[in-house]
Amino acid sequence: MKKVLLFNPRATNHKWRIPNSVLQVAASIEGKFDWVIVDGNREVDPWIKIKSYLDSGEFGYFGSTVMPGPQLRQAIPLSQRIRQTYPDIAIIWGGYFPSNQPEVCLASGYVDAIVNGPGDKCFPLLLENWDRKSEWEQIPNLIYSNAGTLTRTRKDEIYDQDTLPDFPYSKLDKLYSLDGYLGKTYLGRKTISYHSSFGCPFTCSFCAVVPIYNARWKGKSAELIYRDIRWFKDNFGADAIEFHDNNFFVSEKRTAEFSRLVLNDGMRWWGEGRIDTIDRYSDDTLKLMHDSGCKMIFFGAETGDDARLKSMDKGGTQTGKQILEFAARMKRAGIVPEYSFVLGTPGANEKETWAQLKFDLDFIRKVKEANPDTEIILYIYSPVPTEGSDLFNQVKNSGFRFPQQLEDWISPQWENFDLRKNPLTPWLTAEMIDYVKNFETVLNGYYPTATDIRLNSFQRKLIKWYSAPRYHTGIHAMPLGIKALQKIWKYRQPEKEGF
Repeated sequence: MKKVLLFNPRATNHKWRIPNSVLQVAASIEGKFDWVIVDGNREVDPWIKIKSYLDSGEFGYFGSTVMPGPQLRQAIPLSQRIRQTYPDIAIIWGGYFPSNQPEVCLASGYVDAIVNGPGDKCFPLLLENWDRKSEWEQIPNLIYSNAGTLTRTRKDEIYDQDTLPDFPYSKLDKLYSLDGYLGKTYLGRKTISYHSSFGCPFTCSFCAVVPIYNARWKGKSAELIYRDIRWFKDNFGADAIEFHDNNFFVSEKRTAEFSRLVLNDGMRWWGEGRIDTIDRYSDDTLKLMHDSGCKMIFFGAETGDDARLKSMDKGGTQTGKQILEFAARMKRAGIVPEYSFVLGTPGANEKETWAQLKFDLDFIRKVKEANPDTEIILYIYSPVPTEGSDLFNQVKNSGFRFPQQLEDWISPQWENFDLRKNPLTPWLTAEMIDYVKNFETVLNGYYPTATDIRLNSFQRKLIKWYSAPRYHTGIHAMPLGIKALQKIWKYRQPEKEGF
C-alpha cells in the first residue's frame, strides 16, 4: 500500500505553529496508511525533503493544506513540479483556498481532488477508493472533476470532536521537534497553537469559513482540551495557548469549564470570538476567564455602521453602540479586546465609499477613547465567493473577477490581495488605500501593539511621543518619520505575523 506525504506550505518566517490541519488529516489515516509530514515552515527548501521521499517509490499520494496568501507560494510550484517529475503521484489539496476556488484549482492540471472542509472521513475514503472513481460520488466533503464537470459531493455535518482520533503529536515530534513549535510570544515563553472546534454559527459574507461550514459549529469538550494542554505543559513546559478556532467562545458553558480546569496552571491564553456572543456572558464568567489567564480576545468589529453590518450579513445582534460599550466592559474585566475592521466594502459611488472609510476611521478613534488598550487591526475588504449574499452580488456587478489561472494567484498583487492589504477591487482608488495606510501608520505609532515583544519601553514611548501631533491633529498624510522608525525597529503588525 502506497504511503502518503502530507505537506504544510510555509506561512511564516518565524514562530512556527503546530501544523494542526495536516496533523488532523494524519490522525484520520493513522493505522490505515503510512504517512509523513513535510513542514515548509521548518525546511529551508522543502523540495529537497519532498524529493527524497518521492524518489523512494514508496509514496503514492501528496496532500497539501492551502490557505490563501503565503502558502500558495509553495503549494503551487511544488505541486507543479511533482506532477512533472512524478506523474503517477495523486495530488490532493485541502484548506480554505481550494474549497473557495475549486474551478481554477482543478483546471490547473496538477490538482486531482479537493477536500472541501473537514477531511476526517473524506480523506481516508478517498485514498481507499482512489482507483475507483465511480465511488467518489459517495464520499462526503469532496470536490473533483468528472469528465470535465465540477462535482461537489454532499457536505457532512461537522463531526463530534470528542469522537475523532487523537492527534499523533509524538510521531510529529520524531519528524520535527515539538519544542520548536512552542515559540516565545506576547502570551508566554512556550506557546501552544491549538484548534478546539470547527466552523462558526454565523454567515458573514466577507468570511472564507462561511461557504465551507454553512453556519455550523462543533467544539471539543473542555476536558479533552485540557488533557492536551496539560500534556504539552507537563512534557514541554508550555505556558501559553493560542486557540486558532474560527470562534472559540460559542459556548459560555464550555468556556467557563475550560477556564476552571486551567485556573491554577499558570497558562495565558488567547482566542477568537464575537462581540455580541461574549457580551451575553456573565460578569462571573468574564472574571473566571481573566483569572484563568485569558489575556486577549480577537473580535471582528468590522465597522461601526449598523447598516453595513447588516449588508455584511454579520448576523447576531452586533451594533456600533455595542462595539464601543463592549470595549469599555472588557477594560473593566481586564481582558484586552483585539478589534479587526474590514474597510473598503463597495459603495454606490466614489463619494459614498470615501464617506464609509472616513466614518470607520473616526469610529476607531472612538473605540480608543472607550478603551485605549484595545488593539486595532485593519483589513482592506477582499471578496469571498459567498454566492447569494448581497455583498458578493455588489462585487460581481462592479466587474471584479478572480484570476482564471492558478499561477496568477502567486503574482505579488494577488498575494497582497489575499492578505487584505492591497485589493484589486474597482471601487477603491489608490488615494483611498493611501488614506487608510497612512492612518494605520499613525495609529500604530501612537498606539504600538502590545503583541510585538521586541519593542522595549523606550521605543514605545519615543514613537508614541513622535506620533502624537499627527494623531491628535488628524494630519496623516506622508508619515515618513513614523514609517522610518517602524522599519528600523522592524515593527510587527499582528494581522501579518500574529504574535
